[in-house]
Amino acid sequence: MYINAVERETQRNGIYRIMDEIIIFSGNANPDLANKICDYLQIPLGGAKVKTFSDGEVQIEINENIRARDVFVVQSTCRPVNDNLVELILMIDACKRSSAKRVTAVIPYYGYGRQDKKVAPRVPISARVVADMITTAGADRVITMDLHAGQIQGFFNIPVDNLFAAPVMLDHLRSSFDISEVVIVSPDAGGVERARAFAKRLDAGLAIIDKRRDKPNEARAMAVIGDVSDKVAIILDDMADTAGTLAEAAGALAKNGAREVHACCTHPVLSGPAVERIRNSEIDRFVVTDTIPLCAESRACDKISVLTISKLFGEAIIRSHEGDSVTSLFV
Repeated sequence: MYINAVERETQRNGIYRIMDEIIIFSGNANPDLANKICDYLQIPLGGAKVKTFSDGEVQIEINENIRARDVFVVQSTCRPVNDNLVELILMIDACKRSSAKRVTAVIPYYGYGRQDKKVAPRVPISARVVADMITTAGADRVITMDLHAGQIQGFFNIPVDNLFAAPVMLDHLRSSFDISEVVIVSPDAGGVERARAFAKRLDAGLAIIDKRRDKPNEARAMAVIGDVSDKVAIILDDMADTAGTLAEAAGALAKNGAREVHACCTHPVLSGPAVERIRNSEIDRFVVTDTIPLCAESRACDKISVLTISKLFGEAIIRSHEGDSVTSLFV
């Protein structure tokens, strides 16, 4: 799937012009991921000052000449959400005012993505407001991953590449399990399409949890639709916040005879009691990606393991720069 960046340039008669035109900056949200992306591309991370004044205001200063260059700003809008969002917006503005040819916001995790519609008469559509802020700041393109709602792409009037962690997750599942014993489980009705796609590509079974939510951030799994008896059940979701859904789903699967229960999600938000719930749940292994950096408590939990999606973003950055299709990254 992936082509090493140096090999790609060698195929172009050894001309390294493309890598000279790309520059990547990172805010404070996820510098480790930005460094991994740069390692894959074999280019250095761009120098930038991203600090906070004593009164809490964000200070941005680009320490590179980026005139006429293709700039990519890597910044997940994860916790602390508002600080990271402001950093992203100000970095985009700084790059535009420094005469960058194009600025792409690389947002592995798009915060406020769950507030994508009006659920009450007098509430904002926050995902749209954030999209407007990013566009107004001067972003020319957005690269993100596993948006909570696909329609968020329509909130932007600039191109949006919504990548999927599926290739990385599928490779992990194929190498870790006997697929003939695996059943992919959707933790709720909303995730059935995602789970069905995984099950089809793995040629595995499919099950669904009938979930009833009594109040926000609290869920109760009521029933399992599908056969999980003596199977390796793998719960699949796009994100885990307080992990109530995962814990309840794992308990329901265990009660219905699942031999092992594992979980996979792209975005490990893991707020509040999430880590404790995972630790005390029936989940044997919880696999996440590095769209969001794990806190110390999460890293200390031996049930949680991390897969990197840096190669996917690295390939997307190269293809965006060259004007190539990113469709092949979805398979």
